[in-house]
Amino acid sequence: MTDPYDLLLRGGTFVNHDGRTQRDIGIQAGRIAALGDLSGVTAVEVIDARGLHILPGVIDTQVHFREPGLEHKEDLETGSRAAVMGGVTAVFEMPNTKPLTTSAEALADKVARARRMFCDFAFYVGGTRENIGNMPALERLEGSAGIKVFMGSSTGDLLVDDELSLDRIVARIWRRAAFHAEDEARLRERMGLRRPGDPGSHLVWRDEQVALIATRRLVRLAETHGKRVHVLHVSTAEEMAFLAGHKDWASVEVTPHHLTLAAPECYERLGTYAQMNPPVRDERHRDALWAALRAGVVDVLGSDHAPHTREEKDHPYPDSHSGMTGVQTLVPIMLDHVNAGRLTLERFVDLTSHGPRRLFGIRGKGQIAVGYDADLTVVDLKRRQTISNAWIKSRCGWSPYDGITVQGWPVGTIVRGRRVMWEGEITGPAHGEPIRFLEAG
Repeated sequence: MTDPYDLLLRGGTFVNHDGRTQRDIGIQAGRIAALGDLSGVTAVEVIDARGLHILPGVIDTQVHFREPGLEHKEDLETGSRAAVMGGVTAVFEMPNTKPLTTSAEALADKVARARRMFCDFAFYVGGTRENIGNMPALERLEGSAGIKVFMGSSTGDLLVDDELSLDRIVARIWRRAAFHAEDEARLRERMGLRRPGDPGSHLVWRDEQVALIATRRLVRLAETHGKRVHVLHVSTAEEMAFLAGHKDWASVEVTPHHLTLAAPECYERLGTYAQMNPPVRDERHRDALWAALRAGVVDVLGSDHAPHTREEKDHPYPDSHSGMTGVQTLVPIMLDHVNAGRLTLERFVDLTSHGPRRLFGIRGKGQIAVGYDADLTVVDLKRRQTISNAWIKSRCGWSPYDGITVQGWPVGTIVRGRRVMWEGEITGPAHGEPIRFLEAG
């Protein structure tokens, strides 16, 4: 007699849009086939999930995996290893590679390379002055996560900072587009505030007004053209107060590092390894981010995984590179916040699964339901474990959380019905596929 399911998870507590429920999950041909009491049913593989929580697969909607052109610090294979080791089943990857991901040909090249990834994927296409006319077509291509625009200079060469070009880009976007919102003019004016050898001056240079000016401009353009925009890595109290009044047009991302680290302590302890764009700020801003998260202003969590080698991070400030690893630590860091009572497990699921599905029109992911892709993040909420650089699978091999003990740990990652990580071991094989999106106007 043929087993009815390829994989069966028994006795776990799964967390979904309708709360926490103890049910079995039957998986067939990469999709969820049954939910409920499946005690009398057999399967090719059975996982005893008693004592564990099963979440819809975590979707990290902001990572930099550096391929092509910057593989000395990360590539699609190593970045995806880090993702699934941390319980992440799908990622949106950024366009500031070499060459830049700004054309149909560059996107197709990335999609072809990504077949060796362990998680599923979509790639942002960089918005530039040159490809404005092609944007609606670029947004519709296989593997496209939409358009990403850098309003302020960061890693790479994708800066678009003039009003006319930004207006034309926002007018042309079809899907929700993502923006790095920092004001380039103010950044240039304030470069003299960077103190050589003092990474703590990074947040003095890139102050809250740098972020707020750009975010106000972006939302004004979105309102003018009736378009949907996504403000990445919001880091200031002032931005959150403004965005709370403009949710019709703008969705909001926060990162684990802006919710967890705070100046000046992080710069004193980590030096340039705490350097990010936008910067980690003081407790006033961190508290405001948490308040906005609890109030529902925040829509999604993204890691902004941005790896650099130790050599690049060890340059004296301001020659040091901005960016830190994050895709592998997103789940354990945030589960530690769950256990500390700062957010519920249900809210975490909303920020990392349901939220991405809603905002970006993802098909077949982000929910535990019959007919959906069998993407599951299996976690042990009681497990206490210390994050270490040795655990990090990113090619750069370091984490700002090295030595930090957390409660709550990813023990399994299942991508379209295949167990790709279990108990700290990559079980593979790599079988990444492009994320599918709904038609939207």
